[in-house]
Amino acid sequence: MVRRGRREGGRAAGEGGYGGQGARRPEVRLPVLDRWAGGGLEPDGDYDGLEFTEADLGGQDGGGARFLDCALTGCALDETRLRRARLLDTRISAPRGVGTDLAEATLRDVEVLDARLGGVRLHGAVLERVLVRGGKLDFVNLRGARLRDVVFESCVLVEPDFGGARLERVEFVDCAVRAADLTAATLVDVDLRGAAELEIERGVERLAGAVISPGQLVELAPVLAGALGIRVEGE
Repeated sequence: MVRRGRREGGRAAGEGGYGGQGARRPEVRLPVLDRWAGGGLEPDGDYDGLEFTEADLGGQDGGGARFLDCALTGCALDETRLRRARLLDTRISAPRGVGTDLAEATLRDVEVLDARLGGVRLHGAVLERVLVRGGKLDFVNLRGARLRDVVFESCVLVEPDFGGARLERVEFVDCAVRAADLTAATLVDVDLRGAAELEIERGVERLAGAVISPGQLVELAPVLAGALGIRVEGE
């Protein structure tokens, strides 16, 4: 595990600085929104320019729905079903819940701020120009997902599962990454230097395509040696 109080080198997200391309952040500029009238989500529903405030969406089924230019603020998402939903140009602030199902969903130009979520299912999802800032996500399932231009900033990720996922231009900025699973993942221009904590539980050999700091390399050396079958013994 790597623990650092400050980011080494002082590079801000999106600047590159290591020969690769930095992640492009979303630019969410919402219009004047109408308040959601309630009544529950509908499968394949169309939600355009709506504001969901402190709504309890727990257990509701919005599978295949489209959210365009929406704001979800302080909403409860316990076991909310949003499988194959499309979230576009949308800001999600202070969501909370366990077991939210976003499998095979598309998130494009989305901000997720101060989330408190556990067991989120995002396997097979597509994330493009997504910012996850603040909060804590426990046991998020991103197996087989495709992440492009995604920034994790000032948040805590506990046992994130990136198994078989493709990460391209993904940055971790002042966040904690604990017990991550990178089994069979593909990394392209992934910047881990800003992780205040970095722990790879499985798949450390898949770090090819990522950039880490010298300090992180030292801390990860025992795990890397084990993955490569290298025995390190004293004389």
